[in-house]
Amino acid sequence: MKKIKVRFEKDGALEHIEVVVRAPERDAETEEVIRRISDLGSRKITVSDDMGNTCVIAEDGIISVSVRGKKLQIVSDEGNYYSQTALQRLERELDEDKFVRISRYEIVNINKIRKFDFTLGGTLRIELEKGLTTWASRRCIPVIRKKFYGKE
Repeated sequence: MKKIKVRFEKDGALEHIEVVVRAPERDAETEEVIRRISDLGSRKITVSDDMGNTCVIAEDGIISVSVRGKKLQIVSDEGNYYSQTALQRLERELDEDKFVRISRYEIVNINKIRKFDFTLGGTLRIELEKGLTTWASRRCIPVIRKKFYGKE
């Protein structure tokens, strides 16, 4: 592993911790440092996998959370997970700057949205990572617009 030099700079104008990774090139080692630093700032949630095993996943990897019967299905970069938690409760735990409710039964990570467009009928079609497509309910569209455009 290459030598890593760490330096602290105080900046009262910042509201959050900002980390800049400077390196001669963006290689596998640099990517690993970036991933590990990113993981430090990511919230974790406890879920179950397909076999019922308890797992902890980073919220940054979550693509969508939707109600499936009496469980929540959490689609992430690594796969599908499940939770017995109520959607409203999980929504409160997730970072409100990264997630938006698009219907009564679904929340999506805004950083995982690849494209969205309004249809002639006024509905909103959302394309997410991993080729997923979903639809926003009409009553959630003002909240979505506000999150993306700052207005309703």
